[in-house]
Amino acid sequence: MQTTNTEGHELTAGATTGGGPGIEFTETMRGFASTKVTDDYHAAREQGERDGTKFEFTMTVIARNIDRLIANPAHEAVLRGTIDAPMFSATPLRVDAGRFNLLVRDPDRPGTRKMVYDMPAVSAEGRKIHATGFKTIHDDGGPDLWADTTTLFVTVHEGDASGPVIAKGIVNILSTDFARQLTSMKAIGAANKLEELKAMAKFGRFFMGAMNEIYGGVFARPSAFNPDAPPRVRRELRTGPPEIHYFKTTDDVQLKMTRFQGGTKGPVIVSPGFGTSAHAYTIDTTETNFPEYLFEHGYDTWVLDYRASPDLPSAATQFTLDDIARYDYPAAVEKVRESTGAESVQIMAHCVGSLTMLMSLANGLPHVRSAVASQLTLHPRVAPVNKARANLYMANLLSAVGIDTLTTETHDGAGQSWTEKLYDTALRLYPAGQQYCSSPFCRRMMFMYGEVFDHDQLNDATHEAIHEAFGVANLATFKQITQALRAGHVVHANGEDSYLDNVDGLRLPIAFLHGAKNRLFLPEGSLATFEYLKEKNGAEYYTRHVFDDYAHMDCFIGKNAARDVYPVVTAELDRHNPT
Repeated sequence: MQTTNTEGHELTAGATTGGGPGIEFTETMRGFASTKVTDDYHAAREQGERDGTKFEFTMTVIARNIDRLIANPAHEAVLRGTIDAPMFSATPLRVDAGRFNLLVRDPDRPGTRKMVYDMPAVSAEGRKIHATGFKTIHDDGGPDLWADTTTLFVTVHEGDASGPVIAKGIVNILSTDFARQLTSMKAIGAANKLEELKAMAKFGRFFMGAMNEIYGGVFARPSAFNPDAPPRVRRELRTGPPEIHYFKTTDDVQLKMTRFQGGTKGPVIVSPGFGTSAHAYTIDTTETNFPEYLFEHGYDTWVLDYRASPDLPSAATQFTLDDIARYDYPAAVEKVRESTGAESVQIMAHCVGSLTMLMSLANGLPHVRSAVASQLTLHPRVAPVNKARANLYMANLLSAVGIDTLTTETHDGAGQSWTEKLYDTALRLYPAGQQYCSSPFCRRMMFMYGEVFDHDQLNDATHEAIHEAFGVANLATFKQITQALRAGHVVHANGEDSYLDNVDGLRLPIAFLHGAKNRLFLPEGSLATFEYLKEKNGAEYYTRHVFDDYAHMDCFIGKNAARDVYPVVTAELDRHNPT
């Protein structure tokens, strides 16, 4: 049930009705706004301060049912109070039916919450304005909690919220006003003192839990990931029922492919990165995932789980990049050809899937018509932190103390052992590059691999669910990657240069993809391979695309990847499909 205020804005029933104890507090914010500058908050505040055009308000936040306030994702309450803005009215304007959203999750930015203010106001003379504001609660590194929770960016419209913007500015909570705000907080609608105390405690736990989640650092709670929790509700993919195909390699390792038969184009094998499963592509938390996009564009799509997939028992065994190149890709190509009757296939591979595909082609992998190689190629280049790991032989050091696999899996709460708690606490102290995240999964992922995605490119649902695609990874493969980083190009696990000596097998159309912001494997790597193959085999076979706003894995799981990346990949595949 919803009610509507005088300006036509819908309010959830929990914000306006009783049914249990609620919470109330009064907040005062002071600052400046400008009617001259309306396109930039900071510039508007500075102009307003020069002109002396103050903008202040005192609002009482009323949530009549604390349980509904916390349970409803909108976390919505009522605002009532006054706005003191002399440039609009000589006397304070009255707000009777405003709206306040407390610490709502930002669906487009993981690890971010917002406080949203909606204040329709009327003066004694009858003039109407509509002020809106937001606080962005996000850990950008450093002591920013106070600034985030006390800084409001304000926009003022003439009339209602659809009216023209007539002012912008910034207001803040002063320390003296904050002290008064704390004393104003009280429980309402409680039957007795015990209910009052319970309501206040519930509000405190919710508020401090959200703050701890964002800013907690070493003491932050684990992420929402809990392996013992019920499965989350998934949306149905727009691909029709998938076909699951199990098959074996010539060295007797069982692999899997998931087929989405969208038409006669291709068939195309889609291969993920190291330590990730096919779910890295089929994740349902974006509006359109990559297999759905290919399906809708007429492709017979086969998503490969090669031996490094955590969905397979082989992921926990020791194997090398050479094994994937020598056994897995030939088996996958033959399985698709056998099942479809196609003479040749296309391959779109990412990260280690891309590197091992190129290695397999260099070995002479037949029946591949064209390929797309994403992010990691024959000449890996890495950021300094990963180079340091390679120089320290990190994988060798772990092996020396008896560790032969790593995993991104973690447990929450009571399911966590003391060693896991110690490990996760230590990883919160581990430098995370330019990414700030309190999630134990992200910390483990960054420790194992580096910066796999740009957090700002993910929506919140993907950030919460991406752990589903990751799992165990073996150190033998890490050792070979370390060798390649030290050599500057791919080498055999025994150290031999057995892939670049003869690149005749790579004389076919290959499109290279790279995120310009990739800090895991730098764009210089794919550029080096691109130039090397052009020199050896001829420029007519190769193309290269760089995506300015993307990093690594977010090229395929990013919230806007279907708009920015998928069309480019599909166009490259289309170029080499018979008409």
